[in-house]
Amino acid sequence: MTKPATTTSGTDVLRRVEDRVLWLSSAIIHHANRVRPNPSGLKVGGHQASSASMVSIMTALWFNHLRPQDRVSVKPHASPVLHALNHLLGGLDASYLPRLREFGGLQSYPSRTKDPDPADYSTGSVGIGATAPIWGAISRRYVETAFGGAGTGRQYSLVGDAELDEGAVWEAVLDPGVAELGEIVWIVDLNRQSLDRIVPNIAADKLQGMFAAAGWQVIRLKYGRLLEDLFTRPGGAELRQRIDAMTNPEYQRLLRCDAPELRRRLPGDGPTSAAIAQLLADLDDTTLVDAIANLGGHDLDALDDAFREIDDSRPTVIFAYTIKGYGLATKGHPQNHSALLTDAQMRELADRLGADLDDPWRPFPDGSPEQDLCRATAERLRRPEFPVTAPPPVPADFGRTPTGTATTQAALGRALLDLTREAPETARRVVTVSPDVSSTTNLGGWVNKVGVWSVQERPDWFADDAETILHWREKPTGQHIELGIAEVNLVGLLGELGATWSRWGQPLLPIGVLYDPFVERALEPWSYGIYAGGQSILIGTPSGVTLAPEGGAHQSIKTPSIGLEQPGCLTYEPAFALDAEWTLLAALGQLGKPGGSSAYLRLSTRPVDQNLANVPADPAARERRRRQVVAGAYPLRRVAGAVVTIAAMGAVVPEALDAAARLDQIGIPADVVCVTSPDLLYRAVRARQGHEEAETWVLDQVFPADRATPLVTVLDGHPHTLSFLATINRVKTTALGVTRFGQSGSLEDVYRHHGLDADSIVRAALDLTG
Repeated sequence: MTKPATTTSGTDVLRRVEDRVLWLSSAIIHHANRVRPNPSGLKVGGHQASSASMVSIMTALWFNHLRPQDRVSVKPHASPVLHALNHLLGGLDASYLPRLREFGGLQSYPSRTKDPDPADYSTGSVGIGATAPIWGAISRRYVETAFGGAGTGRQYSLVGDAELDEGAVWEAVLDPGVAELGEIVWIVDLNRQSLDRIVPNIAADKLQGMFAAAGWQVIRLKYGRLLEDLFTRPGGAELRQRIDAMTNPEYQRLLRCDAPELRRRLPGDGPTSAAIAQLLADLDDTTLVDAIANLGGHDLDALDDAFREIDDSRPTVIFAYTIKGYGLATKGHPQNHSALLTDAQMRELADRLGADLDDPWRPFPDGSPEQDLCRATAERLRRPEFPVTAPPPVPADFGRTPTGTATTQAALGRALLDLTREAPETARRVVTVSPDVSSTTNLGGWVNKVGVWSVQERPDWFADDAETILHWREKPTGQHIELGIAEVNLVGLLGELGATWSRWGQPLLPIGVLYDPFVERALEPWSYGIYAGGQSILIGTPSGVTLAPEGGAHQSIKTPSIGLEQPGCLTYEPAFALDAEWTLLAALGQLGKPGGSSAYLRLSTRPVDQNLANVPADPAARERRRRQVVAGAYPLRRVAGAVVTIAAMGAVVPEALDAAARLDQIGIPADVVCVTSPDLLYRAVRARQGHEEAETWVLDQVFPADRATPLVTVLDGHPHTLSFLATINRVKTTALGVTRFGQSGSLEDVYRHHGLDADSIVRAALDLTG
């Protein structure tokens, strides 16, 4: 347990620091909206009220309880409070304080990668930042067990109460492994307001019960010391009962009342009103007004007590009752979410807090107790530098050429096992994650080889069962992490596993596997993890309408476009097992380093004759093919005098080859290009146009101008994914793909239904060549 850094006399100093945090966070937003020139007239924004409700909590945490090894995720709308604290502790120069939401200045919400001051977690998308420290805790434990150097430390989440509406929160809280993470501490800013309204029934008791049922320690911090003292006086029990029973809107209305109005409203009209009225009569006006707003989340002493109660053997949630806009003229108002204080209100606030609106960033005087406290706290929280370990080299090619019939999904498992033999140091950095689909996505052999990660070792009760094929050996040294059926948890964990290189200097090579139709379910947190600097590989398999028997509900259509459009991510959809191996290895080589990239691979369970890949036997020609595969495409079939080109991707490449052979028979020579990454090809096209930096050589090799012909594109996904290919040489084109919900059926029937079969490709080519 930590010990507060302040003595009783020092509490007064800390309160003055608290006042300065409130002032700075309010002034940062005020300057951005009312002082800084704004020629466009567009709203700048910021959240003074949402920041104010967190000031006491964050001041108590940073100055009394936080340790260098701890990490904190700050609720999005409290970012100005984080900037104010970082400034007071020397981590943010005053020149940035007027630059909230300015280009190159302070971001709208805390950002690990874009803000100039320290932010442990990027937040902004409701619920995702709140859950990130759970996955950060697992990542820290994984690194510490596997490589050392990550140490210990609590993982704090400062959560807005409205964030508890998000399903991502409960998916994370309810994952079976989370109850074993004692370093997790959530502090819920229970201000009982959302963006539009006062929440009529926050159901705090129900929420607390849900956390308790999930194995969490629940600490309720409702009232401050002043109110708790009043509750001990005659009439105090009745006052507590009255406040406990009133609705949120009624309580919030009392915050807007002066003392005479409080004396009229607060007693109510029930049988306890006389006792309450008598208690209030004995209070002076100032004490009465202060008392009604004296909630636990604004009482530094009560907050200290709550932090001391934390039990590090299980996750903890502290429900800290607060007031939105506490300390501001807008406190408790139902529409204060985005409200801005006027100049007059800011001047009144400055006078009350000992600040100066005309010199808003004025520091504490040299040698003052407040400055000394800030300097001592900054020194105490100084983190050691972590030596950076470069990721081990990843082989480019295992030298094996698959034969017979195989699937790209099976190639994934095979490649991981080959990696353990060919590059064991690299394989040791690989960690796979699955939402209960490891066996059905061909990770069984890998799981048997490396074991399943868990906080503690558990017995494998089926180890001696001869009929058990998948051996579930759970131990802290395992390299596969199995989550419950929650894709949001999967990508949340991937993001944090992919950020260990920048947190503790230890790179991991994380690979998450899920069913491709559910990529869209996980899209927002996956994208946010990439934004926050997490580098990982997401593998969607099986994909598309090629998963014919599963029906329309499980046939992904848009995912190829998602891969093409997602920033910070490479995407591949290989057609053959060797292509899958090469692209996986290339993607692994992009992880765990500055300037690295995430990747998305879309794989299939369709068995394909590997001889169709026609892999060159000559070593130099094979390496040329590999480079083309990794760059986005390669010529799979070239014939003399071609009059049409078929560009196909993924599972439908066999249909493209079949169509080309049939076209040849009727006197229409056809080339076939196998596309492995529309993403990289599109980047190359944009680079040619001068829009971005990317290599363009693959366009010259695969789509040379002297072989420009009308173009048929085909993939098991939305046809617009490849339609841009026609712009390379400005040729006539037709795009085949999937634009409707599918239905169950045989592969042949479903392909025919969507126009992906060889007949459809032949007809499209005939229409173009007329």
